[in-house]
Amino acid sequence: MILKDPRTRHRRLGVVAAATGLLAALLTAVPAAATPDPGDGTAASGKEVSQSTEAQVRSAIADGEIPGQDEVVHSDNIEHLTNIPKDALAGTNSDLAFQGRYAFAGNYDGFRIFDISNPKAPRTVAQVLCPGSQNDISVSGNLLFLSTDSSRSDSSCNSTTQPVTEKSSWEGMKVFDISDKANPKYVAAVETACGSHTHTLVPERKNVYIYVSSYSPNAAYPDCQPPHDGISVIKVPRNAPEKAAVVGFPVLFPGEGPDGGGNPGSPTNPGVSKTTGCHDITVLPSEDLAAGACMGDGILFSIADPEHPKVIDQVQDNVNFAFWHSATFNQKANKVVFTDELGGGGAATCNATVGPNRGADGIYDIVGKGDKRKLVFRSYFKIPRHQADTENCVAHNGSLIPVKGKDIMVQAWYQGGVSVWEFTDSSKPKEIGYFERGPLTTDTLRVGGSWSAYYYNGYIYSNDIAKGFDVLKLSDRRTDPAKWVRLKELNTQTQPDYFD
Repeated sequence: MILKDPRTRHRRLGVVAAATGLLAALLTAVPAAATPDPGDGTAASGKEVSQSTEAQVRSAIADGEIPGQDEVVHSDNIEHLTNIPKDALAGTNSDLAFQGRYAFAGNYDGFRIFDISNPKAPRTVAQVLCPGSQNDISVSGNLLFLSTDSSRSDSSCNSTTQPVTEKSSWEGMKVFDISDKANPKYVAAVETACGSHTHTLVPERKNVYIYVSSYSPNAAYPDCQPPHDGISVIKVPRNAPEKAAVVGFPVLFPGEGPDGGGNPGSPTNPGVSKTTGCHDITVLPSEDLAAGACMGDGILFSIADPEHPKVIDQVQDNVNFAFWHSATFNQKANKVVFTDELGGGGAATCNATVGPNRGADGIYDIVGKGDKRKLVFRSYFKIPRHQADTENCVAHNGSLIPVKGKDIMVQAWYQGGVSVWEFTDSSKPKEIGYFERGPLTTDTLRVGGSWSAYYYNGYIYSNDIAKGFDVLKLSDRRTDPAKWVRLKELNTQTQPDYFD
Protein backbone atom coordinates (compact mmCIF):
# COMPACT_ATOMS: atom_id res chain seq x y z
CA MET A 1 0.00 0.00 0.00
CA ILE A 2 1.25 3.50 -0.83
CA LEU A 3 0.90 5.74 2.20
CA LYS A 4 1.79 9.37 2.54
CA ASP A 5 4.64 9.85 4.96
CA PRO A 6 6.50 13.06 5.81
CA ARG A 7 9.83 11.32 5.34
CA THR A 8 9.06 9.71 1.99
CA ARG A 9 10.28 12.08 -0.72
CA HIS A 10 12.02 15.30 -1.57
CA ARG A 11 12.86 15.10 -5.27
CA ARG A 12 13.47 17.00 -8.43
CA LEU A 13 13.21 15.76 -12.00
CA GLY A 14 16.04 15.71 -13.20
CA VAL A 15 22.79 5.12 -26.37
CA VAL A 16 25.84 4.57 -27.47
CA ALA A 17 27.03 0.92 -27.86
CA ALA A 18 29.08 -0.75 -30.56
CA ALA A 19 28.64 -4.51 -30.24
CA THR A 20 31.21 -6.83 -31.71
CA GLY A 21 28.82 -9.76 -31.94
CA LEU A 22 28.50 -12.94 -29.90
CA LEU A 23 31.34 -15.33 -29.37
CA ALA A 24 29.15 -18.42 -29.28
CA ALA A 25 31.22 -20.31 -31.82
CA LEU A 26 34.31 -19.77 -29.71
CA LEU A 27 32.66 -21.24 -26.64
CA THR A 28 31.14 -24.47 -27.86
CA ALA A 29 33.78 -26.81 -26.46
CA VAL A 30 33.74 -28.09 -22.90
CA PRO A 31 36.93 -27.01 -21.08
CA ALA A 32 39.53 -29.40 -19.50
CA ALA A 33 21.21 -26.72 -8.24
CA ALA A 34 21.05 -24.98 -5.85
CA THR A 35 17.78 -23.02 -5.93
CA PRO A 36 18.32 -19.26 -6.51
CA ASP A 37 16.41 -16.86 -4.32
CA PRO A 38 13.23 -15.55 -5.98
CA GLY A 39 14.70 -12.20 -6.98
CA ASP A 40 17.47 -13.96 -8.88
CA GLY A 41 15.02 -15.33 -11.41
CA THR A 42 14.05 -13.95 -14.77
CA ALA A 43 12.90 -10.35 -15.10
CA ALA A 44 10.69 -11.17 -18.05
CA SER A 45 7.63 -12.33 -16.14
CA GLY A 46 5.50 -10.45 -13.66
CA LYS A 47 2.86 -11.09 -11.03
CA GLU A 48 -0.43 -9.29 -11.46
CA VAL A 49 -1.55 -7.10 -8.58
CA SER A 50 -5.08 -6.39 -7.43
CA GLN A 51 -7.13 -3.64 -9.05
CA SER A 52 -7.06 -1.67 -5.79
CA THR A 53 -3.24 -1.84 -5.67
CA GLU A 54 -3.03 -0.75 -9.31
CA ALA A 55 -5.33 2.18 -8.54
CA GLN A 56 -3.19 3.17 -5.54
CA VAL A 57 -0.03 3.10 -7.66
CA ARG A 58 -1.58 5.25 -10.37
CA SER A 59 -2.87 7.67 -7.74
CA ALA A 60 0.56 7.90 -6.10
CA ILE A 61 2.11 8.77 -9.49
CA ALA A 62 -0.56 11.38 -10.19
CA ASP A 63 -0.03 12.95 -6.75
CA GLY A 64 3.74 13.05 -7.20
CA GLU A 65 4.41 10.65 -4.33
CA ILE A 66 6.44 8.40 -6.63
CA PRO A 67 7.95 9.08 -10.07
CA GLY A 68 6.03 8.13 -13.20
CA GLN A 69 6.50 4.85 -14.98
CA ASP A 70 10.17 4.65 -16.13
CA GLU A 71 10.71 8.30 -15.13
CA VAL A 72 14.28 9.01 -13.98
CA VAL A 73 14.70 11.06 -10.79
CA HIS A 74 17.70 11.79 -8.60
CA SER A 75 19.08 14.01 -5.88
CA ASP A 76 20.83 17.28 -6.76
CA ASN A 77 24.29 15.81 -6.17
CA ILE A 78 23.90 12.97 -8.70
CA GLU A 79 23.97 13.28 -12.48
CA HIS A 80 22.82 10.49 -14.81
CA LEU A 81 25.50 10.42 -17.50
CA THR A 82 24.21 7.62 -19.69
CA ASN A 83 22.31 4.36 -20.01
CA ILE A 84 23.38 1.51 -22.29
CA PRO A 85 20.39 -0.78 -22.94
CA LYS A 86 20.71 -4.54 -23.06
CA ASP A 87 21.71 -5.82 -26.45
CA ALA A 88 22.40 -9.40 -27.56
CA LEU A 89 22.15 -10.75 -24.00
CA ALA A 90 18.49 -10.40 -23.12
CA GLY A 91 18.56 -12.13 -19.73
CA THR A 92 18.67 -10.69 -16.23
CA ASN A 93 21.61 -8.34 -15.63
CA SER A 94 23.57 -9.28 -12.51
CA ASP A 95 26.90 -8.33 -10.91
CA LEU A 96 29.80 -6.10 -12.02
CA ALA A 97 33.60 -6.21 -11.89
CA PHE A 98 36.25 -3.73 -13.06
CA GLN A 99 39.80 -3.73 -14.39
CA GLY A 100 41.66 -0.78 -15.83
CA ARG A 101 39.39 0.92 -18.34
CA TYR A 102 37.00 -2.02 -18.53
CA ALA A 103 33.76 -2.96 -16.80
CA PHE A 104 32.55 -6.56 -16.84
CA ALA A 105 28.80 -7.01 -16.55
CA GLY A 106 27.20 -10.35 -15.68
CA ASN A 107 23.96 -11.45 -17.29
CA TYR A 108 22.03 -14.71 -16.97
CA ASP A 109 22.80 -15.31 -20.66
CA GLY A 110 26.56 -14.63 -20.32
CA PHE A 111 28.59 -11.47 -19.81
CA ARG A 112 29.35 -8.17 -21.52
CA ILE A 113 32.59 -6.19 -21.52
CA PHE A 114 32.50 -2.39 -21.71
CA ASP A 115 35.30 0.06 -22.41
CA ILE A 116 34.58 2.82 -19.87
CA SER A 117 37.56 5.06 -20.67
CA ASN A 118 34.90 7.66 -21.51
CA PRO A 119 32.26 7.14 -18.78
CA LYS A 120 29.78 9.31 -20.69
CA ALA A 121 29.87 6.91 -23.63
CA PRO A 122 30.83 3.33 -22.68
CA ARG A 123 31.65 1.16 -25.69
CA THR A 124 30.82 -2.53 -25.94
CA VAL A 125 33.96 -4.58 -26.52
CA ALA A 126 32.48 -8.09 -26.37
CA GLN A 127 29.30 -9.96 -25.53
CA VAL A 128 29.77 -13.61 -24.58
CA LEU A 129 26.83 -15.99 -24.78
CA CYS A 130 27.13 -18.53 -21.97
CA PRO A 131 23.79 -19.14 -20.20
CA GLY A 132 23.63 -20.21 -16.56
CA SER A 133 22.22 -18.19 -13.69
CA GLN A 134 23.32 -16.11 -12.11
CA ASN A 135 26.63 -15.58 -13.81
CA ASP A 136 28.12 -13.80 -10.82
CA ILE A 137 31.34 -12.31 -12.21
CA SER A 138 34.84 -11.33 -11.09
CA VAL A 139 38.28 -10.73 -12.64
CA SER A 140 41.90 -11.12 -11.59
CA GLY A 141 44.78 -10.44 -13.96
CA ASN A 142 44.05 -12.25 -17.22
CA LEU A 143 41.33 -14.43 -15.72
CA LEU A 144 37.57 -13.95 -15.50
CA PHE A 145 35.38 -16.12 -13.27
CA LEU A 146 31.70 -16.89 -13.75
CA SER A 147 29.28 -18.65 -11.36
CA THR A 148 26.68 -21.15 -12.58
CA ASP A 149 23.88 -21.89 -10.13
CA SER A 150 21.36 -23.56 -12.40
CA SER A 151 21.34 -27.22 -13.29
CA ARG A 152 22.82 -27.62 -16.79
CA SER A 153 23.24 -30.52 -19.21
CA ASP A 154 27.03 -29.98 -19.22
CA SER A 155 29.66 -27.31 -18.55
CA SER A 156 29.76 -25.89 -22.08
CA CYS A 157 28.30 -22.56 -23.13
CA ASN A 158 25.86 -24.49 -25.32
CA SER A 159 24.38 -26.34 -22.36
CA THR A 160 20.67 -26.55 -21.73
CA THR A 161 18.67 -26.78 -18.52
CA GLN A 162 18.45 -30.22 -16.95
CA PRO A 163 16.81 -31.48 -13.74
CA VAL A 164 19.02 -31.18 -10.67
CA THR A 165 17.93 -34.70 -9.71
CA GLU A 166 20.00 -36.12 -12.58
CA LYS A 167 23.52 -37.09 -11.59
CA SER A 168 24.97 -35.95 -14.92
CA SER A 169 23.79 -32.36 -14.39
CA TRP A 170 26.49 -29.71 -13.98
CA GLU A 171 26.80 -26.56 -11.84
CA GLY A 172 29.88 -24.68 -10.64
CA MET A 173 32.60 -22.24 -11.75
CA LYS A 174 33.72 -21.29 -15.25
CA VAL A 175 37.08 -19.67 -16.00
CA PHE A 176 37.90 -17.48 -19.01
CA ASP A 177 41.14 -16.02 -20.33
CA ILE A 178 40.59 -12.30 -20.96
CA SER A 179 44.07 -11.32 -22.07
CA ASP A 180 42.31 -10.25 -25.28
CA LYS A 181 39.25 -8.39 -24.05
CA ALA A 182 37.57 -8.57 -27.44
CA ASN A 183 37.95 -12.36 -27.58
CA PRO A 184 37.60 -14.07 -24.19
CA LYS A 185 38.50 -17.77 -24.23
CA TYR A 186 36.81 -20.40 -22.08
CA VAL A 187 39.63 -22.35 -20.43
CA ALA A 188 38.33 -24.26 -17.40
CA ALA A 189 35.28 -25.47 -15.52
CA VAL A 190 35.06 -26.78 -11.97
CA GLU A 191 31.94 -28.49 -10.64
CA THR A 192 31.03 -27.61 -7.05
CA ALA A 193 28.51 -28.98 -4.58
CA CYS A 194 25.16 -27.22 -4.99
CA GLY A 195 26.60 -25.09 -7.79
CA SER A 196 27.91 -21.54 -7.37
CA HIS A 197 25.36 -18.90 -6.51
CA THR A 198 28.08 -16.34 -5.83
CA HIS A 199 31.84 -16.49 -5.46
CA THR A 200 34.62 -14.45 -3.86
CA LEU A 201 38.25 -14.21 -4.91
CA VAL A 202 41.20 -14.40 -2.53
CA PRO A 203 44.00 -13.57 -4.98
CA GLU A 204 47.67 -14.39 -4.43
CA ARG A 205 50.66 -13.99 -6.74
CA LYS A 206 50.74 -17.50 -8.16
CA ASN A 207 47.21 -18.66 -7.39
CA VAL A 208 43.69 -17.37 -7.09
CA TYR A 209 41.55 -18.96 -4.41
CA ILE A 210 37.79 -18.88 -4.92
CA TYR A 211 35.28 -19.15 -2.10
CA VAL A 212 32.13 -20.61 -3.64
CA SER A 213 28.84 -19.81 -1.91
CA SER A 214 25.82 -22.03 -2.56
CA TYR A 215 22.89 -23.33 -0.57
CA SER A 216 19.55 -25.18 -0.43
CA PRO A 217 20.65 -28.83 -0.47
CA ASN A 218 18.17 -31.65 -0.86
CA ALA A 219 18.48 -35.38 -0.32
CA ALA A 220 17.05 -35.88 -3.83
CA TYR A 221 19.91 -33.90 -5.42
CA PRO A 222 22.91 -36.18 -6.10
CA ASP A 223 25.40 -33.29 -6.14
CA CYS A 224 23.81 -31.16 -3.43
CA GLN A 225 23.37 -33.23 -0.29
CA PRO A 226 22.50 -31.85 3.17
CA PRO A 227 23.66 -30.48 5.50
CA HIS A 228 25.94 -28.46 3.14
CA ASP A 229 27.11 -26.28 6.03
CA GLY A 230 30.25 -24.84 4.42
CA ILE A 231 31.80 -23.45 1.24
CA SER A 232 33.80 -24.95 -1.61
CA VAL A 233 37.35 -23.64 -2.01
CA ILE A 234 38.84 -23.70 -5.50
CA LYS A 235 42.52 -23.14 -6.27
CA VAL A 236 43.32 -21.70 -9.71
CA PRO A 237 47.00 -21.55 -10.78
CA ARG A 238 47.41 -18.32 -12.74
CA ASN A 239 49.84 -19.86 -15.22
CA ALA A 240 47.78 -23.03 -15.67
CA PRO A 241 44.09 -22.18 -15.05
CA GLU A 242 43.07 -25.43 -16.75
CA LYS A 243 44.31 -27.14 -13.56
CA ALA A 244 41.73 -25.34 -11.40
CA ALA A 245 40.25 -27.71 -8.82
CA VAL A 246 38.37 -27.88 -5.52
CA VAL A 247 40.91 -28.15 -2.69
CA GLY A 248 38.56 -28.21 0.28
CA PHE A 249 35.13 -27.77 1.78
CA PRO A 250 35.59 -26.01 5.14
CA VAL A 251 32.62 -26.41 7.46
CA LEU A 252 31.55 -23.02 8.80
CA PHE A 253 28.58 -24.24 10.84
CA PRO A 254 29.60 -27.43 12.64
CA GLY A 255 26.84 -29.16 14.54
CA GLU A 256 25.24 -32.48 15.28
CA GLY A 257 22.64 -34.07 13.04
CA PRO A 258 21.72 -33.62 9.37
CA ASP A 259 21.16 -29.86 9.64
CA GLY A 260 24.55 -28.73 10.93
CA GLY A 261 24.97 -25.86 13.36
CA GLY A 262 23.49 -22.85 11.59
CA ASN A 263 20.18 -21.08 12.13
CA PRO A 264 17.39 -23.69 12.18
CA GLY A 265 14.95 -21.23 10.59
CA SER A 266 11.21 -21.84 10.81
CA PRO A 267 9.37 -22.93 12.89
CA THR A 268 11.98 -22.24 15.58
CA ASN A 269 12.58 -18.78 14.11
CA PRO A 270 9.49 -17.92 12.03
CA GLY A 271 10.18 -16.04 8.81
CA VAL A 272 13.94 -16.66 8.97
CA SER A 273 15.85 -18.69 6.40
CA LYS A 274 17.39 -21.92 7.57
CA THR A 275 21.18 -21.83 7.17
CA THR A 276 22.27 -24.44 4.62
CA GLY A 277 25.33 -22.65 3.25
CA CYS A 278 26.24 -19.05 2.47
CA HIS A 279 24.76 -16.60 0.01
CA ASP A 280 27.77 -14.31 -0.31
CA ILE A 281 31.15 -13.63 1.28
CA THR A 282 33.26 -10.49 1.32
CA VAL A 283 36.98 -10.70 2.08
CA LEU A 284 39.35 -7.97 3.26
CA PRO A 285 42.75 -9.47 2.36
CA SER A 286 44.74 -6.62 3.92
CA GLU A 287 43.32 -7.65 7.31
CA ASP A 288 43.02 -11.42 6.67
CA LEU A 289 39.31 -11.05 7.42
CA ALA A 290 36.08 -12.18 5.79
CA ALA A 291 32.40 -11.60 6.50
CA GLY A 292 29.84 -14.17 5.45
CA ALA A 293 26.16 -13.55 4.79
CA CYS A 294 24.82 -17.03 5.27
CA MET A 295 21.03 -17.15 5.00
CA GLY A 296 20.11 -17.19 8.70
CA ASP A 297 23.51 -16.17 10.07
CA GLY A 298 26.15 -13.48 9.77
CA ILE A 299 29.72 -14.58 10.44
CA LEU A 300 33.15 -13.05 10.84
CA PHE A 301 36.12 -15.28 10.02
CA SER A 302 39.86 -15.28 9.57
CA ILE A 303 41.39 -16.08 6.17
CA ALA A 304 45.04 -15.99 7.30
CA ASP A 305 45.17 -19.50 5.86
CA PRO A 306 42.96 -19.09 2.75
CA GLU A 307 42.44 -22.84 2.33
CA HIS A 308 41.29 -23.19 5.95
CA PRO A 309 39.16 -20.18 6.99
CA LYS A 310 38.30 -20.03 10.70
CA VAL A 311 35.08 -18.56 12.11
CA ILE A 312 35.64 -15.90 14.79
CA ASP A 313 32.05 -14.88 15.54
CA GLN A 314 28.53 -15.81 14.49
CA VAL A 315 25.41 -13.65 14.93
CA GLN A 316 21.70 -13.89 14.18
CA ASP A 317 18.83 -11.42 13.99
CA ASN A 318 15.63 -13.42 14.31
CA VAL A 319 13.45 -10.34 14.65
CA ASN A 320 14.18 -8.28 11.54
CA PHE A 321 16.49 -10.28 9.23
CA ALA A 322 14.93 -12.90 6.95
CA PHE A 323 17.86 -13.71 4.63
CA TRP A 324 21.46 -12.59 5.25
CA HIS A 325 22.48 -11.67 1.72
CA SER A 326 25.79 -9.77 1.51
CA ALA A 327 28.41 -7.92 3.55
CA THR A 328 30.63 -4.83 3.30
CA PHE A 329 33.52 -3.85 5.60
CA ASN A 330 34.43 -0.25 6.29
CA GLN A 331 38.03 0.71 5.53
CA LYS A 332 39.21 0.52 9.16
CA ALA A 333 37.82 -3.01 9.46
CA ASN A 334 35.92 -2.12 12.62
CA LYS A 335 32.44 -2.29 11.05
CA VAL A 336 30.45 -4.59 8.78
CA VAL A 337 27.26 -3.76 6.92
CA PHE A 338 25.11 -6.86 6.34
CA THR A 339 22.09 -6.77 4.02
CA ASP A 340 18.76 -8.53 4.48
CA GLU A 341 17.18 -9.63 1.20
CA LEU A 342 13.66 -9.94 2.56
CA GLY A 343 11.43 -11.60 -0.03
CA GLY A 344 14.42 -12.80 -2.04
CA GLY A 345 14.54 -9.58 -4.02
CA GLY A 346 11.23 -10.28 -5.72
CA ALA A 347 8.90 -8.50 -3.30
CA ALA A 348 7.76 -4.94 -2.66
CA THR A 349 9.25 -4.29 0.79
CA CYS A 350 10.11 -0.57 0.65
CA ASN A 351 6.78 0.62 1.98
CA ALA A 352 5.16 1.72 5.20
CA THR A 353 3.68 -1.72 5.82
CA VAL A 354 7.09 -3.43 6.01
CA GLY A 355 8.69 -0.48 7.80
CA PRO A 356 12.29 0.75 8.17
CA ASN A 357 13.95 -2.22 9.91
CA ARG A 358 13.16 -5.15 7.62
CA GLY A 359 14.66 -5.66 4.17
CA ALA A 360 17.33 -3.24 5.35
CA ASP A 361 21.03 -3.01 6.14
CA GLY A 362 22.25 -4.03 9.58
CA ILE A 363 25.30 -2.11 10.81
CA TYR A 364 27.61 -4.02 13.16
CA ASP A 365 30.71 -2.78 14.95
CA ILE A 366 33.65 -5.18 15.28
CA VAL A 367 34.90 -4.97 18.85
CA GLY A 368 37.85 -6.69 20.51
CA LYS A 369 41.03 -8.08 19.02
CA GLY A 370 42.21 -11.19 17.20
CA ASP A 371 40.12 -14.30 17.57
CA LYS A 372 38.12 -12.68 20.36
CA ARG A 373 36.54 -10.07 18.05
CA LYS A 374 32.77 -9.81 18.21
CA LEU A 375 30.06 -8.40 15.96
CA VAL A 376 27.91 -5.90 17.89
CA PHE A 377 24.70 -4.60 16.34
CA ARG A 378 24.29 -0.81 16.21
CA SER A 379 21.44 0.15 13.84
CA TYR A 380 19.49 -0.44 10.63
CA PHE A 381 19.51 1.60 7.44
CA LYS A 382 16.83 1.61 4.77
CA ILE A 383 16.18 4.07 1.96
CA PRO A 384 13.81 6.81 3.17
CA ARG A 385 11.64 6.79 0.02
CA HIS A 386 8.62 4.54 -0.16
CA GLN A 387 8.20 2.60 -3.40
CA ALA A 388 5.10 1.36 -5.20
CA ASP A 389 3.69 -2.07 -4.46
CA THR A 390 4.56 -2.99 -8.05
CA GLU A 391 8.26 -2.34 -7.40
CA ASN A 392 10.54 -5.05 -6.02
CA CYS A 393 12.76 -3.24 -3.56
CA VAL A 394 15.16 -4.44 -0.86
CA ALA A 395 18.79 -3.99 0.22
CA HIS A 396 21.20 -5.41 -2.37
CA ASN A 397 24.79 -5.08 -3.64
CA GLY A 398 26.94 -2.02 -2.92
CA SER A 399 30.49 -0.83 -2.30
CA LEU A 400 32.46 1.66 -0.26
CA ILE A 401 33.12 5.15 -1.58
CA PRO A 402 36.73 5.68 -0.40
CA VAL A 403 36.86 8.81 1.77
CA LYS A 404 39.42 8.90 4.58
CA GLY A 405 37.85 9.25 8.01
CA LYS A 406 34.34 8.59 6.67
CA ASP A 407 32.24 5.48 6.15
CA ILE A 408 30.20 6.05 2.99
CA MET A 409 28.86 3.55 0.51
CA VAL A 410 26.73 3.33 -2.60
CA GLN A 411 24.17 0.56 -2.81
CA ALA A 412 21.62 -0.98 -5.16
CA TRP A 413 18.02 -1.40 -4.04
CA TYR A 414 16.48 -3.03 -7.13
CA GLN A 415 13.58 -0.73 -8.15
CA GLY A 416 14.37 1.41 -5.12
CA GLY A 417 17.28 2.57 -7.28
CA VAL A 418 20.76 3.57 -6.14
CA SER A 419 21.42 5.07 -2.71
CA VAL A 420 24.50 6.86 -1.38
CA TRP A 421 24.56 6.78 2.40
CA GLU A 422 26.88 7.38 5.34
CA PHE A 423 27.43 5.25 8.45
CA THR A 424 30.40 7.02 10.04
CA ASP A 425 28.22 7.09 13.15
CA SER A 426 27.13 3.45 13.30
CA SER A 427 24.03 4.36 15.28
CA LYS A 428 22.87 7.17 12.99
CA PRO A 429 23.17 6.23 9.31
CA LYS A 430 21.79 8.71 6.77
CA GLU A 431 21.21 8.90 3.03
CA ILE A 432 23.10 11.65 1.19
CA GLY A 433 22.09 10.97 -2.43
CA TYR A 434 19.93 8.78 -4.66
CA PHE A 435 19.00 7.84 -8.22
CA GLU A 436 15.99 5.83 -9.31
CA ARG A 437 13.38 5.19 -11.96
CA GLY A 438 9.65 5.01 -11.56
CA PRO A 439 7.97 1.58 -11.60
CA LEU A 440 8.41 -0.69 -14.61
CA THR A 441 4.67 -1.30 -14.58
CA THR A 442 1.61 -0.18 -12.65
CA ASP A 443 -0.41 -3.39 -12.99
CA THR A 444 2.16 -6.13 -12.25
CA LEU A 445 5.00 -6.73 -9.82
CA ARG A 446 7.85 -7.30 -12.27
CA VAL A 447 11.43 -7.83 -11.11
CA GLY A 448 13.77 -5.05 -12.20
CA GLY A 449 15.97 -2.23 -10.97
CA SER A 450 19.60 -1.98 -9.93
CA TRP A 451 21.21 -5.32 -9.08
CA SER A 452 24.64 -3.85 -8.29
CA ALA A 453 25.80 -0.27 -7.80
CA TYR A 454 29.54 0.26 -7.29
CA TYR A 455 31.95 3.20 -7.10
CA TYR A 456 34.98 2.85 -9.35
CA ASN A 457 37.57 5.52 -10.18
CA GLY A 458 35.33 8.54 -9.79
CA TYR A 459 31.99 7.23 -11.06
CA ILE A 460 29.09 5.04 -9.97
CA TYR A 461 28.22 2.13 -12.25
CA SER A 462 24.90 0.31 -11.94
CA ASN A 463 23.74 -2.87 -13.67
CA ASP A 464 19.97 -2.60 -13.99
CA ILE A 465 18.20 -5.95 -14.31
CA ALA A 466 15.88 -4.73 -17.05
CA LYS A 467 17.14 -1.36 -18.27
CA GLY A 468 20.84 -2.01 -18.80
CA PHE A 469 24.08 -0.33 -17.73
CA ASP A 470 23.90 3.08 -16.03
CA VAL A 471 26.71 5.53 -15.30
CA LEU A 472 26.25 8.15 -12.58
CA LYS A 473 28.41 11.07 -11.48
CA LEU A 474 28.37 12.01 -7.80
CA SER A 475 29.37 15.58 -6.91
CA ASP A 476 29.34 16.24 -3.18
CA ARG A 477 31.90 17.77 -0.83
CA ARG A 478 31.55 14.74 1.44
CA THR A 479 32.52 12.30 -1.29
CA ASP A 480 34.65 14.38 -3.68
CA PRO A 481 37.97 13.25 -2.07
CA ALA A 482 37.23 9.74 -3.35
CA LYS A 483 37.85 10.95 -6.91
CA TRP A 484 41.60 10.94 -6.20
CA VAL A 485 41.61 7.23 -5.32
CA ARG A 486 42.38 5.16 -8.40
CA LEU A 487 42.27 1.37 -8.62
CA LYS A 488 43.67 -0.98 -11.24
CA GLU A 489 41.06 -3.63 -10.45
CA LEU A 490 37.91 -3.96 -8.37
CA ASN A 491 35.89 -6.97 -7.36
CA THR A 492 33.67 -5.55 -4.66
CA GLN A 493 33.53 -8.81 -2.70
CA THR A 494 37.36 -8.68 -2.55
CA GLN A 495 37.67 -5.33 -0.83
CA PRO A 496 40.88 -3.42 -1.51
CA ASP A 497 42.90 -1.35 0.91
CA TYR A 498 41.96 1.92 -0.76
CA PHE A 499 44.66 3.98 0.96
CA ASP A 500 47.66 1.63 0.81
